[in-house]
Amino acid sequence: MNAQRLKQVFDRLSNHHGPLNWWPGDSGFEVMVGAILTQNTAWSNVEQAIANLKRAQALAPERILALPPEELGQLIRPSGYFNVKSKRLRSFCQWYLEQGGEAVLSAWDTGMLRTQLLSVNGVGPETADDILLYAFERPVFVVDAYTRRLFSRLGMVDGDEPYESLRASVEAVIGDDVPMLNELHAVIVIHGKDVCRPRPRCSDCVLLGECPTGQGLNRFPPATPRSS
Repeated sequence: MNAQRLKQVFDRLSNHHGPLNWWPGDSGFEVMVGAILTQNTAWSNVEQAIANLKRAQALAPERILALPPEELGQLIRPSGYFNVKSKRLRSFCQWYLEQGGEAVLSAWDTGMLRTQLLSVNGVGPETADDILLYAFERPVFVVDAYTRRLFSRLGMVDGDEPYESLRASVEAVIGDDVPMLNELHAVIVIHGKDVCRPRPRCSDCVLLGECPTGQGLNRFPPATPRSS
């Protein structure tokens, strides 16, 4: 990962989209729940599910575990795959309480905390890193589909690098700057949703001047219709 290029991309995206002040949530635990529920769905759906939990006064690990599985599933239904996510959320809450809660987990070093998060059923690398970065403010970078798409279109990566390799390459450049790691991931997600889509809106992209993919797609102007 070229350090100068990465920081240039960050500056352009941050100046255009930021500051975003991610992750939305009133508590560390709410961020953790959101990280689990956002798997394979849009954040707007997660917001509805979390609002349901709040209305039911169930946004706490003990309350989630006390709910009948069917009731929990209905509360988080807007997030999709609600039966699977209900099981994952219950597994996480059980683990969370067994470890002693946020106060105890906050005292763990990042490596240990990440390893233990990955041991929880349904918590993969992206979800674990969401929790580490946004709930515990640890210096990790979250790799997602938006990251791979943007970086590969810019020619910064091949796009098929292993998760851990890509994560480490970004962290090696940014180091322990948690606010920058936070904002970088946030602006990449927003840019990926609004501009650098599967069918990109290159004309709206602040990175077009340095994007070989975008320049290739926009090399030729639209054909002018012939007059009859």
